[in-house]
Amino acid sequence: MKTNLLSVAILGALISNLSWADAVYFEKDADDEYDYIDTPVANQTFDLLDEDRDGVINARDMCPGTPIGAEINNEGCGTMSASRSQMQIYILFANDSDVISSPFMNQIRDMAMFLKDFPQTSIELKGYTSKVGSDEYNLDLSKRRATSAKVALKKYGITDDRIRIVGFGESELVAEGDEEISHAQNRRVVATVVGLENVVDMEWDIYTTLPRKR
Repeated sequence: MKTNLLSVAILGALISNLSWADAVYFEKDADDEYDYIDTPVANQTFDLLDEDRDGVINARDMCPGTPIGAEINNEGCGTMSASRSQMQIYILFANDSDVISSPFMNQIRDMAMFLKDFPQTSIELKGYTSKVGSDEYNLDLSKRRATSAKVALKKYGITDDRIRIVGFGESELVAEGDEEISHAQNRRVVATVVGLENVVDMEWDIYTTLPRKR
């Protein structure tokens, strides 16, 4: 019984003290007055945004617009590597003809697209013939074949100053036989164009794959 009375007494004292503390607190808040202060506006001197999301803030980024995922240096510029691309055409002709047959027109179109992708490049079209006929006639025929390829490229918008033609006649045979299949292989126009460009190196991530070994 004495224990219960003691517990009630302690509880009453705690409640009494708590009420007195609350009264003092509210009385103090009621008496104090404070002037309203506007929220301060930060005077931001440097641009801390990172608009191209390369990890370098705009204020320090010397190369804005870096591709996402590029490997960059401390100035926010991507590291570059030279990329080499190559396109070839190999067009065969009928005997004593300079007309490009339909199956080979796809090569002309693809080469024209390649030249547009690499506007700094030019092309040298090399015409050849079989050994059937005179040297003089075959030299002229080889030039006409190269010219046909040039005309076809120009229809896709490739300008004259980027196309050079050369006729070799029968001077560089790829097949020495006298059968028709050898003659057919020698009646040709060939060209190889190499395009070089700088590409941004990309950072390694879990989706990066190593280039295939050749």
